[in-house]
Amino acid sequence: MLKALFESKRSTKRVISVLYDALAITLALYFAVSLRLGSFTFEITNKELTSLGITIVVSIIVFIKLGLYRAILRYMAVPAMASIVTGVCISSLALAASSFFTHSFIPRSVPLIYISTALLLIGTPRFLVRNIIALLYRNRNNQRESVIIYGAGYTGHQLALSLQNTPFKPVAFVDDNPKLKGSLVAGLLVHRPKKLIQLAREHSADKILLALGDAPRSERTEVIKRLEPLNITVQTIPDLNDILSGKARIEDIKDVEVDDLLGRDPVVANQDLLHACITGKVVMVTGAGGSIGSELCCQILLQRPSHLILFELNEYGLYRIEQELQKTLKTSQGSTKLVSLIGSIQNQARLESIMKTFSVQTIYHAAAYKHVPLVEQNIIEGVRNNIFGTWYCAEAAINTGVESFVLVSTDKAVRPTNIMGASKRVAELVLQGLAQHQTKTRFTMVRFGNVLGSSGSVVPLFREQIKQGGPVTVTHPDIIRYFMTTSEAAELVIQAGSMGKGGDVFVLDMGEPVKIVDLATKMIHLSGLELKDEEHPNGDIEIQFTGLRPGEKLFEELLIGNNVSGTDHCRIMRAEETSLSWQETQVLLNELDNACDEFKCDSVQHLLLKAPTDYTPSIKELHDSVWLSQPKQTTKPGNNVIKLGTV
Repeated sequence: MLKALFESKRSTKRVISVLYDALAITLALYFAVSLRLGSFTFEITNKELTSLGITIVVSIIVFIKLGLYRAILRYMAVPAMASIVTGVCISSLALAASSFFTHSFIPRSVPLIYISTALLLIGTPRFLVRNIIALLYRNRNNQRESVIIYGAGYTGHQLALSLQNTPFKPVAFVDDNPKLKGSLVAGLLVHRPKKLIQLAREHSADKILLALGDAPRSERTEVIKRLEPLNITVQTIPDLNDILSGKARIEDIKDVEVDDLLGRDPVVANQDLLHACITGKVVMVTGAGGSIGSELCCQILLQRPSHLILFELNEYGLYRIEQELQKTLKTSQGSTKLVSLIGSIQNQARLESIMKTFSVQTIYHAAAYKHVPLVEQNIIEGVRNNIFGTWYCAEAAINTGVESFVLVSTDKAVRPTNIMGASKRVAELVLQGLAQHQTKTRFTMVRFGNVLGSSGSVVPLFREQIKQGGPVTVTHPDIIRYFMTTSEAAELVIQAGSMGKGGDVFVLDMGEPVKIVDLATKMIHLSGLELKDEEHPNGDIEIQFTGLRPGEKLFEELLIGNNVSGTDHCRIMRAEETSLSWQETQVLLNELDNACDEFKCDSVQHLLLKAPTDYTPSIKELHDSVWLSQPKQTTKPGNNVIKLGTV
């Protein structure tokens, strides 16, 4: 019954407190009169009841004003006691005044005696309940998980306080600052990092919570590197900006983000470049529900366009990003009009209708099939979507007078070894050709590597495999990849798009490449587990190598040649690369169109090899699932009928 009472709603507890105080005031007055008269029996008239009623009403109002019903009992301290004394004294004055004006039979010394009885009946139960609750929570604390907080600054202090009623029990602080050694923060002793193992053993703590505030990412990375060999679970609190903006709470513990492992400090964005193609303009994002597209939409919305057109084939993806953006708009009180449209980038008529209706000024083309093995199994659809979808979208932009068109490309377009990469390189060639052919629309391409947390990324896959107890699957022990956070990639795409003059290929500085097996090992260690291998046969989780998938590279590149120049942004470079004239590009597109119409996957591959894409297949056989099941006819590449003219 006590547990049900203590865990009831705050409003219920307040009603109970008010009713109890009314009863306590009545009993306090009764005992005060009894002590004065020396008898428990005496005459009570309407005058005395009226005086009592006035005293109760005035006392409850005073208690409310003093905040007695806002105070949480288990946190009551000296200030709360002072409020009770003040309230009882005012209640005594109300009793004296009401008894005087009602001419009730209450001796003049009773209000003084009443102070003592009221304090006893109103104050004592509150502190008694506080101690009972403290005892209950102390017993509960013994069942909570002991954790060590790394970082004894303001963030760490707030974290320790906020964890009081959670499954986590802070037992000690650790901090690199030697000045904090031996000091007390939130009642916990601060230790040096070298005592971590000893502290973990003493307190049976197998989890470390990082509370590093707004420390640079490079500093956070150094801390994580030191913690990794300890095989203790390392978790962190949400980003400080998210806590301050109300998006997250400090006690929302989560796994260490992989961008903390990379150690790349974000570069302050150039606001002029962010605003140039967006602020006050009509902006359209194709593939708005995808990993990059949705982040682009979020970043674009911050720059306050007049309209943001969300174009997406996947209904659920479109619904999800629209709901997220509507929530952001409501919070920021923005005036941008969101327009959510379903459609395919292969439908040029639909695209032109949209661009013309809303007078679109800027397009970010993020719609593409990007999963290498899936495109290898669906060659025609991959080429149709990535090449022709880009072409149709670009032609629609030209025909409707769009000012700026930015293609989101990939590092897999550089010396591709798969159909997906080759299709993206041809998409770049299409835009380069159109940039030479007309001046209405400014075409820009932005090329970058893998994005952390995107669909198909190894990071969520590894995390899920670790939760399930392994094994963690890596394709090859030597495979490396460039990584970038989704938000940084989207921000740089917007800035690069503003720099373009027409036909530019920009590449983003992705930092140092990451060895995938090392990434998997770090994630295992930071989960508090030991890698199972030949040196540690009794470890928790092993890494299994599954072999390179069809079309997959050991490493990716960002530049085809060495002809690169800097820009006004330290992480954006301009590449000078081979391109085709628009007439040559038309010939290639028409031949590809014929090959796709006739479902000749081998002809499609030959045409991609013939184009200036530097495409070198990593596997000899084609893997298109439908094409493999059909009877084959001998075809010679380049013998298709050429259809001249644009779409």
